[in-house]
Amino acid sequence: MRKKIYNVLLLFADSLAINVAFVLAFLLRFDSNFMNGAQSVNYFNVYVQNILTFTLIKLIVFYFFGMYNSLWKYASIEELMQIVATSFVSTAATLSYTVIMQHHLPRSIYILTFMLDIILIGGIRFSYRAARRIRNNGVGSNKNFKRVMIIGAGQAGAMVIQELKNHEELNSIPIAVIDDDDSKAGKKINGIPVLGDRYHIRKMAERKKIDEIIIAIPSSSRKEIKEIFEECSKTKCKLKMVPGIYELIDGQVSIKKIRDVDIEDILGREPVKVDLEEISGYIQNKTVVVTGGGGSIGSELSRQIATFNPKKLLILDIYENNAYDIQNELLRNYPELNLEVLIASVRDRKRIEEIFLNYKPNVVFHAAAHKHVPLMEASPQEAIKNNVFGTLNVAECADTYGVEKFVLISTDKAVNPTNVMGATKRITEMIVQSISRKSKTEFVAVRFGNVLGSNGSVIPLFRNQIAKGGPVTVTHADITRFFMTIPEAAQLVIQAGAMAKGGEIFVLDMGEPVKIIELAENLMRLSGFEPYVDIDIEITGLRPGEKLYEELLMDEEGLQETRHAKIFIGQPIFMDYKVLMTEINRLREIVMGDGEDIKDYIEHMVPTYTRTS
Repeated sequence: MRKKIYNVLLLFADSLAINVAFVLAFLLRFDSNFMNGAQSVNYFNVYVQNILTFTLIKLIVFYFFGMYNSLWKYASIEELMQIVATSFVSTAATLSYTVIMQHHLPRSIYILTFMLDIILIGGIRFSYRAARRIRNNGVGSNKNFKRVMIIGAGQAGAMVIQELKNHEELNSIPIAVIDDDDSKAGKKINGIPVLGDRYHIRKMAERKKIDEIIIAIPSSSRKEIKEIFEECSKTKCKLKMVPGIYELIDGQVSIKKIRDVDIEDILGREPVKVDLEEISGYIQNKTVVVTGGGGSIGSELSRQIATFNPKKLLILDIYENNAYDIQNELLRNYPELNLEVLIASVRDRKRIEEIFLNYKPNVVFHAAAHKHVPLMEASPQEAIKNNVFGTLNVAECADTYGVEKFVLISTDKAVNPTNVMGATKRITEMIVQSISRKSKTEFVAVRFGNVLGSNGSVIPLFRNQIAKGGPVTVTHADITRFFMTIPEAAQLVIQAGAMAKGGEIFVLDMGEPVKIIELAENLMRLSGFEPYVDIDIEITGLRPGEKLYEELLMDEEGLQETRHAKIFIGQPIFMDYKVLMTEINRLREIVMGDGEDIKDYIEHMVPTYTRTS
């Protein structure tokens, strides 16, 4: 109802403006005494006789050009160009009508009415925005309004300023812009001054009483974002950012796309580039199984596999809730996907054989595993049952039923392990390496470090502790870990599968190790807290089986480059399959309870394993 009233008023105002433009055009063409000249009076009478027709023609053109559909409170250069085009076409339509009807007017009248239409019709619309701007400036001093600093004086920064000015419901006003380009210093962008480079962030935030900082440099690298974050973290401002160009599909910045800076943004890791053609060659039109498909890595593998049009995607998991969640997500996002969820345990050999017999998969991604180090240290038999015997079940079925590729998800904890979980993952690597020598299936393992935000990782733990007001617990002040994002890990796993020839252990480039205590501090800052002031950090001591730092490669493995910059191959260390099976069968007897110490036998099987308890 309000919109209809607004359009009626706008229609009335346009009708008035159209005729004011004609009158002013006559005044400008014939001077103020044009009513005293015979010729000028005749021309003016033509206008008077056709006043309704002229008005109606122009209003119809205005309507078809969308002049009553635009949100003029957000009027910008695009709307100005719309007004110019509409005025030109409406004037041309009026001219065409007078020529057809032989109602001649001087050409200068048409030129003048065209220009006056732009001024008057545009003035009506832009005056609404100007009034809102004046009103907004009046309430800008309201303490409820956030004072915002924008990092980046480029196109994205300009669009952010425009969006903030247009959306008063956000209670945010742009105050200052920061940009490293010296040529922009002292200038204004959409009326907001550029006050220096990144090293002025802290000083200007204090001087201008900034509440929030928005990083608006979508083309910047992750390394640059990390450096800017380090400067912003010296302030107490809330930090947000415009997503990277690779996230902005349409290249447009809007308030809805501005998001909080996340820990992934400040790791300094660049987005992964994968060979889509190579990947689609072994997944497209193939039946693919993802074990542990409801877990953090398994679910992300499933999401990305879905984009390559598999013939059928099978998600296998023992935990029904996670499997149900990823099933609903995939069916919602990929309605054409041939998807089936199978509730099953990799420990159940009969069930696994039944699945392989019925579905005859072409590709297997084996992500099912127990991975919590302290829990597995306390229950080593469960780690062995799931990680070792479960992997053996799936691997042998893959060999028996002619699977083309088998990709094992491994971990950096398998290298010189100091815990049961890492040792069991090393045994799984030994399984796929040994079985590959006798099988037509291409068996490979992919080894990487911690994944940000995965179930049981340190990030959710820290966030939960921060939400409760702390303290945040870190096991050691010097402890470091390798990190990558879940999508990055899944993409590289799939890419490594495309490179597989059999028996390799692919090692992913994890970048530089991250100090856990610094990670905790950055998470506090991202949450708006100052470490050791608002929330304390408590050192609790290393847990059983925990290392100060992780390794990605054993000394004897060496390292070989691949055609992908972030994927390397460790030199294969093969073990005779029959010998390994003999040792695994003995391990099975121990797990079933013959009295021998499980960890002692793991130490025998994995010479690089060092017990800590």
